[in-house]
Amino acid sequence: MPVPFIDIKRFEPDFLPAWQAKVAEMSAQAQFVGGPEVARLEQRLAAATGVDHAISCGNGTDAIQLALRAVDVGPGDVVLLPNATFWATFEAVVNVGASPVTVDINPADGALDLDAFTQALNTHAPKAALVVHLYGWGSARLAELRQLCQARGVVLVEDGAQSFGVTYQEQSIYAGAAIATTSFYPAKVLGAAGDGGAVFTSHAGWAEKARQLGNHGRTSHYGYGLVGWNSRMDALQAAFVNLALDHFDARLASRREAAAYYRSKLPALGVSVMPAPADYNENGYCNVCVLPDPAQKAAVEAALKDAGIGFANIYPGAMSEQEGARGVLHAHVGGDCAQTLCASVLNLPLFAYITRAEQDEVMVVLQQAMAATPA
Repeated sequence: MPVPFIDIKRFEPDFLPAWQAKVAEMSAQAQFVGGPEVARLEQRLAAATGVDHAISCGNGTDAIQLALRAVDVGPGDVVLLPNATFWATFEAVVNVGASPVTVDINPADGALDLDAFTQALNTHAPKAALVVHLYGWGSARLAELRQLCQARGVVLVEDGAQSFGVTYQEQSIYAGAAIATTSFYPAKVLGAAGDGGAVFTSHAGWAEKARQLGNHGRTSHYGYGLVGWNSRMDALQAAFVNLALDHFDARLASRREAAAYYRSKLPALGVSVMPAPADYNENGYCNVCVLPDPAQKAAVEAALKDAGIGFANIYPGAMSEQEGARGVLHAHVGGDCAQTLCASVLNLPLFAYITRAEQDEVMVVLQQAMAATPA
């Protein structure tokens, strides 16, 4: 039985009829830019994340750029970021004119290594730092990272593109952030029907600036106080996310159940599973297997492919080694744990409403592959 890596078409029975009715209603009223759906979404996002301000925008990459510019990061500034992340984290720093410094990660949770991060603070005097909540959780040492940056006067921007629905110390992971971002790309735990993103903060000044920057820097319709750009979330995307929020608890529960099932079964097959650190309740964004033996990993991937089982590697390359980093990477601090992790990660199918039969099919293929190719 083939199993997709992700299936974003598994809607609740009433979802598509509600969405089709909403599109018809909004189209008849020409509600395309701004309006009540956007305002309602921002109110709901702020309430869900425990912040005072949620600023919707065009996509998750723009959200990082808006957050960086909102805290006055620009040309001449240094920004620290983890060496294991999605390229958008790196390019956002470059796109606001700042200089990126990559920092090695802790292989236990995939997040920034605190010792290397402290060294980077001492060596490079950054204006800001980016921490990434990778894989649907965050750093085991997030509280220390936040406290350290506050003590040093370094703004910590939290890239939470993969972490909507994550709780940390029994509250939304975004609630304790100075400023954070998310993405509503369709494959996310809370996805739109296209691109979308948001900035979260309780700092009124940063919120006002982020909103202004994402709307051409406007002070009025034809007045411009800043040079911004157009990063408005359109009303139809907001409406889709509002409908998705109505079902979010069920989707989140399904993902968490699937992630827990993998964690309970995979170790017996000889597969190491990266767990969410203590203090976190993950959102089931993805399963993270670690297969350090290259030959075994290749054989397992070949067996999954032959059986029609979807898989991925989130993500296969460190930022400091990307071709696009040449000429713009200011420095790298720490070792090569990011490269090791990138070479070892295998992600198995995980999405809302994946069935137990589908997961069991994955297990059968994986068990046979592991037995045939011992490390």
